[in-house]
Amino acid sequence: MASVTLKDIVKTFKTTTVVDRLNIEIQDREFAVLVGPSGCGKTTALRMIAGLEQPTSGDILIGDRVVNDVPPKDRDIAMVFQNYALYPHMNVRENLGFGLKMRKFPKPEIDRRVEEAADILGIQGLLERKPRELSGGQRQRVAVGRAIVRKPAVFLFDEPLSNLDAKLRVAMRAEISRLHQRMDATTIYVTHDQVEAMTMAHRIYVMKSGTLQQQGAPMDIYRHPANRFVASFIGSPAMNFAEGVVENRDGRPVLNAGAFRVDLPEALREALAPYAGKPLVFGIRPEDFTLAESGQALGGDRISATADVVEQLGSEVLLHLSAGEHRLVARLDVPPTPIVAGSGVTVRLDASRARLFDPGTGLSVG
Repeated sequence: MASVTLKDIVKTFKTTTVVDRLNIEIQDREFAVLVGPSGCGKTTALRMIAGLEQPTSGDILIGDRVVNDVPPKDRDIAMVFQNYALYPHMNVRENLGFGLKMRKFPKPEIDRRVEEAADILGIQGLLERKPRELSGGQRQRVAVGRAIVRKPAVFLFDEPLSNLDAKLRVAMRAEISRLHQRMDATTIYVTHDQVEAMTMAHRIYVMKSGTLQQQGAPMDIYRHPANRFVASFIGSPAMNFAEGVVENRDGRPVLNAGAFRVDLPEALREALAPYAGKPLVFGIRPEDFTLAESGQALGGDRISATADVVEQLGSEVLLHLSAGEHRLVARLDVPPTPIVAGSGVTVRLDASRARLFDPGTGLSVG
């Protein structure tokens, strides 16, 4: 197995820079996920690791070896594509073994590896079928199996689940995670789906407009986003944001958002001192709301709002709220008395879990 390192990688197409000074260090046997919106450069970065694109500048290392000029076939990698890329005229057995056949592996070794991969993926009964006879999930397993038989140093996955339905995506997420544990291989996975990133990764690399915004363990990024973009992209439903002005009340920092006021954590007093009387963006996760008991005074950590939309999800409720000009989403346990759309509600927020952002730079404050 091997580590993968990108050092100051830049990729330009004519006058457009699609990857800008990207620095990444993926450890041996790590499951790393590059995540970001369409056009952020994540797939281009993966293709450069695979050797399908050449970096304009910078170095790519697999292990201790710089591979910028090494052909894809000599990089000891295997790639699983979004569109599966199976040969339609070959059956599953032939598709799985084709790469080894082209590398002149002995037939007994090809057969052994194909049977081993089929056993790992549970597709032993599909070996004589053609791709057109398979479901989407079965084709995806075959595409993964073709990578497994290679026994590469690095597995590369390019949005492999995006063509599957929602239920099958959940099942295949677990399959790929189990596969990583069993193969114990370095894995680099590209997706635009932050749920896939959160549930599968050892380490997430969040990208935007060709630049790396933040890297870290999933929950570290979730709880401590470096900037407003990361905070908005990671998490479903997304973090709520409200712009207000920082005030001082009895020696404590308070955010005046117009329709409501929030007492900010005392621990942030020093960090917030430069923002006194200035605007600041307040961010709070949907799950950090609870329903407040009727009759409790507003202010501090309580907000009066109108329930515009009520989404019943069985085990929980998503409330889409209006509080003055602000639109908020709260994720709540199912209340004893159903909440009716259009009714007034009072919610309580956990300000200790809030995040604050500079409205100009977007960077986290405190």
